[in-house]
Formats: sequence, C-alpha cells, structure tokens
Amino acid sequence: MLEHGGRLRKAAIEYGIAEADWLDLSSGLAPWPWPVPEIPLRAWARLPEADDGLEQAASEYYGAAHLLPVPGSQAAIQLLPRLRRTGKVGVLSPCYAEHAEAWRRAGYVVREVQEQEVDFFLDSLDVLVVVNPNNPTGLSLPPQRLLDWHARLAQRGGWLVVDEAFMDVTPQLSLAGHAHQVGLIVLRSFGKFFGLAGVRLGFVLAERKLLKLLAEQVGPWAVSGPTRVLGQVCLRDSAGHVRQRERCIEAGQRLFALLERHGFQPQGGCALFQWLITPHAGRLHEFMAQRGILLRLFVHDSSLRFGLPDTEADWSRLDEALVAYKEAS
Repeated sequence: MLEHGGRLRKAAIEYGIAEADWLDLSSGLAPWPWPVPEIPLRAWARLPEADDGLEQAASEYYGAAHLLPVPGSQAAIQLLPRLRRTGKVGVLSPCYAEHAEAWRRAGYVVREVQEQEVDFFLDSLDVLVVVNPNNPTGLSLPPQRLLDWHARLAQRGGWLVVDEAFMDVTPQLSLAGHAHQVGLIVLRSFGKFFGLAGVRLGFVLAERKLLKLLAEQVGPWAVSGPTRVLGQVCLRDSAGHVRQRERCIEAGQRLFALLERHGFQPQGGCALFQWLITPHAGRLHEFMAQRGILLRLFVHDSSLRFGLPDTEADWSRLDEALVAYKEAS
C-alpha cells in the first residue's frame, strides 16, 4: 500500500496524542462536510438501483453527457488499466502516486514525465495521465492544451486520462463537457469538495462504450443505496456549491498568506491545499506532529502539503505552531 494523507489513527498511536486532539491538515479536503440528509430506510434495506436519479444529478452538476458512478475515483484508477492491452503510459509527475502504480502493476511500461517533456514523449505513448489541478503541486493546465494532447493521442487510438479530483472549485477549467469524445476519460472525486471522503463516491466521465466496459469491471451494486441518496442531495444543492467554492477560495488564499508571513513561500497549491518545498520538510513535519498537527510529508522531494484549517481556533493553532517552529530554529 502506498503512503497517503489522512493516517490519523497511525499518528495518534505514534505520538501518543488522542485522535480528537489532532488538527489534521494532511488531506486536501474541504473541512466543511455537507450536511447529511435523512436516509430513507429503503435505501438501507434494498439493493441499490441505477435509475434512482444519481446519474442525472451528476450529469447536470458536471456538465457531462455520459458518466459512471464508482466507489471512489480510486476504484477507477485501479480498473482502467484492465481495459487496454499493455503498452506505454506517461504520467505527468509528481502527482497522486496511485496512477503510476496502477499502470505498472497491470504490466504497462510507465514513464513519469514533467510538463515540459510531454510534447516530446507524447507520440510514443499509448496513454497519458494528467492530474489537473495537480496534487500536490497545484499545477493547473489550460483546457485547450489538454485537448490538443488528447487529439494527438486519439488519432492513434490512445487515451488521455484527466484526474479532476480538485476541479470543483474551478469548474470552468474542467474537460467534463468534452468527455464524450473517444479516448478522453475524466475522473471526478466527490469527497474532497463536499468534505465527505468517507462516503467513497466518484464518477468516470467518458464515451458510452468505454463506460460499459468499465461497468463490467466495477460489477453490480458498487455504490451503496445510502451513498446514492446522499450524492444526489449534495450534487443538486446549487446554493451550497456557490458557498463552498467561496469559502474554499478564501481559505486557500488565507493559508497561502499565513505560510508566506512565516517565511514559507508555497511553491504551488490550489483552493484546497498549499504545497511547500523545503530542505527542512521532515523536521517541520515532526515538529508539527509533536504538537498534534498532521501535515502530508513527501519524502522523495522534501516537501509538505498543508490542508485547510476549519475554525478560527484551528487557524490560531497553526499560526502559533509556526511561530514556535521559527523561534526554535
């Protein structure tokens, strides 16, 4: 299993601090979970059915012609390699590590490439995987550039896979409206923007033939009945979407300013997190953890990802810890 953020129980045991006493900034999630509606008893008692309105609500929310609900976009990441014969896959890196891992495990030759290398390697690839906005760098690529890459791949039967897990705050940059094109696959995460990661819901946006093949791999009843009810309520709450986007943007800017004020200039980020490269990443991570503040450490490039604090008390706690770190350094 690859290392991920959100390992709060592990940190609680390691540092001897109760879970309830932590400020967990290790996951790039909106810290304001959507209100959970009352779930009808029949949603628990019956097998889920696909014509209950979830697909329609998601299509309207994403602006996509065709889509498939899955139990978290992670499930799609692991299953997509089964739908092709082995070949060469490029992954725009650094990014969410599960992408390269899934293709490697399925027997593909994987090359991790940087943004400026894509055009050079693209014509030798069968699949290109891009996370947009990227995690953890926050790099956001313009839609037209991605569509140009897709066109070059598609004319040879190739795929462009775009993971838009952090796109909800900037929907105008999404490729969802183009995902009906052959060879373009867009992944959307539900839990990050709606603050409900425990629900395990995601969507694959693509042309119908591919979605049918993927549905066979996912299997029946993959998304639970209660999750389908909850998903519809959240996806149709247009007023809530506006409010959530506004506070994510405001909090993201506030977090950037807070880090900068303490001499930590983020090298990237988006509305849901900030990314800091520093030779002292390990030391800063340890210092914060000892004070019950969990960050996401990336050892390979000595960097840290900071998620959004929730309450004013959380902001003050992070601020005071950064002051203490500078004084101790």
